[in-house]
Amino acid sequence: MKAKRLAGEKAAEYVKNGMVIGLGTGSTAYWAIQKLSSMVKAGLKIKAVPTSKETAELAEKGGIKLIELAEVEKLDLTIDGADEVDADLNLIKGGGGALLREKIVAAASDRLIIVADESKLVDKLGSFPLAVEVCKFSWEFTKRKIETLGCSSKLRKAEDGSPYITDNENYIIDCDFSVIDKPVQLAADLNKIPGVVENGIFPDMADIIVVGYNVGNVDIIER
Repeated sequence: MKAKRLAGEKAAEYVKNGMVIGLGTGSTAYWAIQKLSSMVKAGLKIKAVPTSKETAELAEKGGIKLIELAEVEKLDLTIDGADEVDADLNLIKGGGGALLREKIVAAASDRLIIVADESKLVDKLGSFPLAVEVCKFSWEFTKRKIETLGCSSKLRKAEDGSPYITDNENYIIDCDFSVIDKPVQLAADLNKIPGVVENGIFPDMADIIVVGYNVGNVDIIER
């Protein structure tokens, strides 16, 4: 908890008056939003595009003005979390189920700032299951096609045991690839499969990684 808070609050320092930003989803992005809310109450003027309903509710509660991505040409920066960050700053995201909106918002941003605690740093991606968002129609077929790329997979379930539904009304297939040696290639291969909406590999997209440590320090890794 301490490491996540340190990273989130440090990342908020990149946000300046008048910026239009993206707000990610997850437990570390939560702390960035909390810090930004206090900065807004102190006079900071910003507009933000949320990546999930959960983030929208949190930001609105904190007094952050929300807009639609369609209202702007681009975003100054986005602050978001990650499930894994490899040595080349490729990411796995999607543990929170918001990968599609997160990738769209990240692609619209001049800079993508990732907040993470030390446990998220890995040599190679793959220890954390890779989320793949798929359309509901014939999802079983899509799942089988995904598995031909070399993984085992399962349909994500909600707490009540029913299929997990994303904010975009899709399903998520969680895939265990063990080790992902070529994340850029795998991301492209997944998106070629009919029925795949988007996958949780964010290749070559992060500009800055803000890493919080439980001992109390923060590291900044820049591309």
